[in-house]
Amino acid sequence: MIAVAPADPLALDALALVRASHALMESLFPPEDNHYLDPAALAAPNVVFLGARDGKGRLLGIGALVVRGDRGENWGEIKSMFTAPEARGQGVARAILDRIEAEARQRALSCLRLETGDALAAARRLYEQAGFAERGPFGDYTRNGTSVFMEKRLG
Repeated sequence: MIAVAPADPLALDALALVRASHALMESLFPPEDNHYLDPAALAAPNVVFLGARDGKGRLLGIGALVVRGDRGENWGEIKSMFTAPEARGQGVARAILDRIEAEARQRALSCLRLETGDALAAARRLYEQAGFAERGPFGDYTRNGTSVFMEKRLG
């Protein structure tokens, strides 16, 4: 059983997954195309940091909802989605994504947006299956050679 709940991004097990995520991104993409948040930023008041744990309390994956707003619209950005390699294929990422969407709906956000990498085929498939569609850059992002931008309206 996988349970997804708010977690402390500065806890040792969460830090390990955040760092593993950063290391993976750094191995796949040039520095200027990495847009991850550092652990302290994941603890900001406008961030809901989530952890997925198994029945023994082991942290299997992480994800975050950053509540944002511009031009009179409140929306959420998905950040730091990462599943431990040994837990992949078990529905961890989908459970985290579903909880992020529930958190966004509870906050009456208009949509969820994300930036992911073109080399992350499994992540892109997950987002497409969950109803996300490609879109152009948003917020402070600009087009580059590796970023894929996606959005899901929450109507």
